[in-house]
Amino acid sequence: MSDGKEWRGNAKRWTGFDCRIGPSGGGRCLNKRKRGVRSRNGSFSKYPVYFTLNKDAAKAASERRREPKPMKKWTIDDVAKKAGVSKSTVSQYLNQRYEYMSEATRKRIAEVVDELDYKPNGIARSLKQNRTHTIGILVADIRYTLSIECIRAIERELQRRGNQVMICNADENPDNESRYIETLLARKVDGLIVFPTGHRHGTYKRLLEWKIPFVFLDRLVEGVSAHSLLLDNELAAKIAVDELVGMGHSRIGMLSLPQGSQAITPRKERLSGFKRAMEEAGLPVREAYLGSAPKEEIGAELERMFSLPEPPTAMLASNDLVLAEILKAANRLKLAIPEELSLIGIDEADFAAIYNPTITTIRQPANEMGTQAVKTILASIEGADVGVPITYRFPPELIRGRSVKDRRMDGSLSIDRD
Repeated sequence: MSDGKEWRGNAKRWTGFDCRIGPSGGGRCLNKRKRGVRSRNGSFSKYPVYFTLNKDAAKAASERRREPKPMKKWTIDDVAKKAGVSKSTVSQYLNQRYEYMSEATRKRIAEVVDELDYKPNGIARSLKQNRTHTIGILVADIRYTLSIECIRAIERELQRRGNQVMICNADENPDNESRYIETLLARKVDGLIVFPTGHRHGTYKRLLEWKIPFVFLDRLVEGVSAHSLLLDNELAAKIAVDELVGMGHSRIGMLSLPQGSQAITPRKERLSGFKRAMEEAGLPVREAYLGSAPKEEIGAELERMFSLPEPPTAMLASNDLVLAEILKAANRLKLAIPEELSLIGIDEADFAAIYNPTITTIRQPANEMGTQAVKTILASIEGADVGVPITYRFPPELIRGRSVKDRRMDGSLSIDRD
């Protein structure tokens, strides 16, 4: 009888052999076609041929047998059976429709899901529900503090509810805005949360015609009736003016990014609120104290105002980008804050709290706005929202720093009025 190597060679040459490896690294070869094996002289034997593999092959075979078996992939049926509820109840739980079950049932399912480490099949779930569980976020300009904070809140809330996000930045370009909307729709997002550039109402009217759920955040689009969430901008400007007037200021100015035909909702409303608050305080609105310009030219506008025979003593920055440019220009012009220029900014920018002196700001409730945007868009997607579009206005909050000088008494310094 030949040695193991020769017989292994025969086993390789004869395709009819079925070779099985035994626990010790040896095995046997059976001819499948004739219930025997071919011997060296070409005859067949009814007995199996036993052979021995070399040591390396035997070791490899032994290691393969010791590899752990793959863990069982649990199904929704397993969860339902172990929790003692129906599949539909588990499905309601996974979709966070907790109102359809008792608190005890909810806890029991949660324990089973955790115990089994059950993960729903996202693809199958999407196909069955005809949803991707993905929301598109289109931002007009991601540089704004509000945009960043709202996106964080939106993403956190959507993930908590089992959804993902896709974020696009239009960079204040209406053409980019339209292209990104097409891209997001091509990716089959379930709905859109949009910080609009404000100048493409035709795009959003088509979304309404196509019944694509979307929500506006921070800005309105003229001629488009949709759910919208934004700050009470006029109230924000009034709070700032009242704070300055209360500290003895009467020569108050305001700087913003461009107004005119391209002005977006917050700029227009904050300027309107500023003028109304000045009139209510019995103070004149001096056009020379009002300036709007691109970000790069804000410093030049401030310099113009301080070249006047009677410059303003206080200034309202319409947003965080403008506030940053005013601070840079004040440093260049060697204007002391608050001794020569008292300052309040709308938007609670991070740098306002570390600037010396700390800057008084008007806070937007970004977390609340983002969370409400998620609730609104998901209600629209799930068909629970059948009412008329609503515009939500969120209240601003004054965060006092030390950037406002108290001019009620000569020689006084800026103070905190907590």
